[in-house]
Amino acid sequence: MITELLSPAGSYESFEAAIGAGADAVYVGGPAFGARAYAQNFSQEELIAAIETAHIHNRKLYLTVNTLLKNRELEGQLFEYLAPYYEAGLDAVIVQDLGVFSFIRRNFPGLDIHASTQMTITGPEGMKFLEEKGATRVVPARELSLEELSAMHKASPLEIETFIHGALCYSYSGQCLMSSIFGGRSGNRGRCAQPCRLPYKGTLDHRKYKGDKEFCALSLKDICTLDILPDILEAGVMSLKIEGRMKQPGYTAGVTSVYRKYLDLYLSGKEYHVQEEDRKYLLDLFSRGGSCTGYYDMYRGPEMMAFANEKKSGNIQPEIRKIKEKIHGNLILSPESPVILEVACEDKTVTAMGGEVQFAKNQPMEEQRIRQQMEKLGNTEFQWESLNIEINGKVFVPVKVLNEVRREALEQLRETLLSQNRREMVKKQHAERTDICRRQIGGSLPFYVSCEQEDVAEALLKEKGITGFYFPFDTMKKYFSPKLAAERELYLSTPHIQRGEIPEKWMQEAKKWIEQGMEGFLVRNLESYAALKKCGYGDKCVLDSSLYTWNDEATEFWKKEGVLRNTVPLELNEGELRHRNNTSSELFLYGYIPLMLSAQCVRKNLFGCTGKCETVYLKDRYNSEFPVKCCCTPWECSSLEKAKYCYNIIYNSIPYGLPGERERVEKLNLQSLRLAFTVEKPEEAREIFKEFQSVYQKNGKPSGRRYTKGHFKRGAE
Repeated sequence: MITELLSPAGSYESFEAAIGAGADAVYVGGPAFGARAYAQNFSQEELIAAIETAHIHNRKLYLTVNTLLKNRELEGQLFEYLAPYYEAGLDAVIVQDLGVFSFIRRNFPGLDIHASTQMTITGPEGMKFLEEKGATRVVPARELSLEELSAMHKASPLEIETFIHGALCYSYSGQCLMSSIFGGRSGNRGRCAQPCRLPYKGTLDHRKYKGDKEFCALSLKDICTLDILPDILEAGVMSLKIEGRMKQPGYTAGVTSVYRKYLDLYLSGKEYHVQEEDRKYLLDLFSRGGSCTGYYDMYRGPEMMAFANEKKSGNIQPEIRKIKEKIHGNLILSPESPVILEVACEDKTVTAMGGEVQFAKNQPMEEQRIRQQMEKLGNTEFQWESLNIEINGKVFVPVKVLNEVRREALEQLRETLLSQNRREMVKKQHAERTDICRRQIGGSLPFYVSCEQEDVAEALLKEKGITGFYFPFDTMKKYFSPKLAAERELYLSTPHIQRGEIPEKWMQEAKKWIEQGMEGFLVRNLESYAALKKCGYGDKCVLDSSLYTWNDEATEFWKKEGVLRNTVPLELNEGELRHRNNTSSELFLYGYIPLMLSAQCVRKNLFGCTGKCETVYLKDRYNSEFPVKCCCTPWECSSLEKAKYCYNIIYNSIPYGLPGERERVEKLNLQSLRLAFTVEKPEEAREIFKEFQSVYQKNGKPSGRRYTKGHFKRGAE
């Protein structure tokens, strides 16, 4: 297995620093569609220059297209944006959006696609699904252990790339709406404002709070994996990724050089030992509360937390080297013949001829003078490793002729090295679209209700006007009957995050319920969908909003998969939704929006772990209080034993609701509507349902209850 050291570059200077420090590949953002919108990023000219420079030095360059795209961007901009880079020989794109994934597969068939960590790939089934769709590499969720990565490596031949150094997000990447909901700057659009680095207090009972105005309850330390680098490689990781496209060139050069040193040490087969001075050097380059080895060898805990937003860096100025490719030359000078220069780089050889060598009657040119002139390579990417000069007799050559032949030879060599990666111009390929069926406005849309708590489910099962329910396992087990399944559509909710296989007991019960009339599943992540599809239930899945469908390419992707319906993304505004095909979509009409899904646990980190599924609260500097649900047993059926992989859901402080937007909602040509109940009490849930039923099914008036409209009006940047 070829091992790759992959470095970040937020500017052309950082790219040169990464290459000079020993990176095998560099990932960069162009003028658009990258998940670091506030990095300096590359102009089109710089990006093409970087592609060419990388290839001359036998390195690779990857472009981030790892944001979610709106229809007008995907249809009107993406092809023209990527075409010049594709033709120049771009090695791969890093992608989050499955609509973008499909578009690139169709329009740029020779381009490798790397599935971004923003896709939240957490296991072998999701990885195999992407392999079938044509991905060449997966960047899994940063929360995975060495054991999980090893299982993925054994399950699929896809390359695995993981982060080995730099910042950690508190949330699973791609599953955070906090920045977006707070200030309109979406992490899914590369504009995260890092609200997880802000101060929060925590409480169990709304009375006693842990923390102060400087206490950052969600701020993680950076990772440094020098000590466990062999373990990461032996788990099957082939690309070692350094985080930091927002960092300066010196940081890139310094971190890359240290990891180059230790990767080479590992590959040499010599004893692997990390020197303390190198650990200190990395901490002095940049530190946020010290460092940790990340999730590779620990699942979660306060030892991974910085609990502060203090950034430290020492007075270090790493050397930034500009790499030069070594070449071999043979210059032949014979009187009354053209100047002949052969230049070789690895297995490529070119020959340039020009001018005429004159016979010197009086003062022949000395070899030293000729060599001095030929060694002037200036700002080219080359340096002589050897230059043989063959002089046959007494010769004189004008300096101008020597310069011209040298320039021509180097240009020929450059073109020869680049031509093997360049591609022919491509023509835009249009997708076949499923016909859009317009729903007749006038009839009310069906209501579906999601219930996370049994007592709320019991209260709402008594209400008329609900077409179907989404229940977690224990709730479904308590209330399921063939009679109920004949009266209401019933769907079994999967966990928000799936780690490991679906428990056998869960799957056995699900199969039995399907046979007795259960409609299907509410799926929250790619791993769960792929696992259910493998069991033959792909066409019984409803996709939650966390499986993003921002554009019609994405909705079409899932239509071809045969899913029942998708859920409208929470970050698109009304105008953007009007330009999206919503005929197979369900709109989130009410509920506390999940701001963040995290492998970390607020309760454990602040108050200690009890292993009980309970709700704690965070309070921000504006005294807004956010419920944090501890999902200690994600599958619920295994509640008698503690789950290996639990997670937290941080909900918004006030619920999202569109009671006053009925007419606008009805014009979106939707398939259905959903009310999601998470932390509400039964009577409160009944009142909220009655309000929305009155407004949307009986033309009633909103109650005046306080809601946020989220992005329905403002949208996300």
